[in-house]
Amino acid sequence: MQPDGPEIRRQRERRGYGLRRFAKAAHINHGYLSRIERGLQSPQPEVMARIAKVLGCRIVDIQRQRTETNDERDDY
Repeated sequence: MQPDGPEIRRQRERRGYGLRRFAKAAHINHGYLSRIERGLQSPQPEVMARIAKVLGCRIVDIQRQRTETNDERDDY
């Protein structure tokens, strides 16, 4: 499960949350949330669920969309 960190940040800011207040609402460390938003860490599914709940969206709305790699295109 790969989070779309920039999308999480956009939605968080759109809803008026600062990093620390949002992290507290989602019951995660603010440094951990920062790393998620910058794409440095991939959270466990339960953390993604808590983030989505606070944002009021679905988990798929804050997941990075899977794209084909060059290797997958070569198979066709």
